[in-house]
Amino acid sequence: MTQAASPEAGRETMPTAVLWDMDGTLVDTEPYWIATEFAMAEKYGSTWSHEQALGLVGNELLVSGAAIKEQMGLQQSPAEIVEELLDGVVARVQESVPWRPGARELLTALGEDEVPCALVTMSYQRFVDPILAHLPAGTFAAVVTGDRVTHGKPHPEPYLVAAEQLGVAPEDCLAVEDSGTGARSAVAAGCTVLVVEHHVPVPDGERRVKRDSLDGIGVADLPALVAEGRCAC
Repeated sequence: MTQAASPEAGRETMPTAVLWDMDGTLVDTEPYWIATEFAMAEKYGSTWSHEQALGLVGNELLVSGAAIKEQMGLQQSPAEIVEELLDGVVARVQESVPWRPGARELLTALGEDEVPCALVTMSYQRFVDPILAHLPAGTFAAVVTGDRVTHGKPHPEPYLVAAEQLGVAPEDCLAVEDSGTGARSAVAAGCTVLVVEHHVPVPDGERRVKRDSLDGIGVADLPALVAEGRCAC
């Protein structure tokens, strides 16, 4: 079991729960989305660029579907484009789940220390399910997906819903994110955010603390991260 933080001050800032983004944070599935986008562009005789792909990182899927429709000049509706995207990424993730460094280890440690976790992702449930199947049952006490909310990130709704499902106050939670869109969502909900940049840069801002990787971060490190994030302005 991971050793809990012992200082009195550390106990004051230990997060009540940890709220996890998925794509780019828990798993490195962004390349799967990007590869599927390029495959769609080739299929329909259109063009696509890496810069366009990165511009979609962190968005709710229907927003990305609308952008792809416009930029690729497709006839399908945004919802139809999203379903085709999901077909491609689900097939890839069923072959291999690319975990981000340190993410699975921190999840395991949080479970051992009985710190509740929620998954807060703009991916749809049918993409999330194959990833959850690789984790022990009950790893996430709540799962919020893009097809279960009215407003996606950067709106605060996804994180507010996750905190409500866990029965905790969002301002007492630590969110883990890799995109500016996700960080804005978590901050707007009142969370402190641990930002681990990956595919896109994330601006500094209120209630944000940055680390290069989750590798080596344990439960005992979380109070200091929360305190640092709360000092950010």
